[in-house]
Amino acid sequence: MARISLTPPRTLLNRFTAWYSRRTYGKVIDPLLAMGHNRRVLMTDARFEKSLARWNALDSGLKELAVMASAAAIGCSWCMDFGYWLSHNQGMAPDKLRDVPRWRSSDAYTPLERDVMEYAEAMSATPPAVEDDLAERLRRRLGEAAFVELTAMVAVENLRSRINSALGLTSQGFKDSCEIPARPGA
Repeated sequence: MARISLTPPRTLLNRFTAWYSRRTYGKVIDPLLAMGHNRRVLMTDARFEKSLARWNALDSGLKELAVMASAAAIGCSWCMDFGYWLSHNQGMAPDKLRDVPRWRSSDAYTPLERDVMEYAEAMSATPPAVEDDLAERLRRRLGEAAFVELTAMVAVENLRSRINSALGLTSQGFKDSCEIPARPGA
């Protein structure tokens, strides 16, 4: 249960944000409702997320796996749910999405994807536990620009996941809309 009301004041900004969220995601996402209690936080987050969306040095599939591995390490069910939905809509294989919490034992991932998820998990530990050889492998395989973007995206997901978890935000059912419904009579 959320630790803050998800009915912020009905300001023009909050109404616009709700409209945009419904148009983009099909519903108003809880983090926006929570941030709607602080105009400056909401505006800063909106500008930040718009800027992040333009980053393109790192392959989008690797980026999404890193984000989800970080969310899983932190334990943010809201971020896992939303990340599954986003990645599914971008065409990521369902087995890769389902196996993120148990990536070490899954054979759904390439060696590079495993390194990316290991890096995301190590960065998400408190204190961070990134090993030099892993960072060097990733820097060599990805290039410096993509490696910096990977590092920044994991840090961003730590921010998102920790805010959402601390505010008590949980799954909104985004993943459910990705599942293939059972056939009648099956």
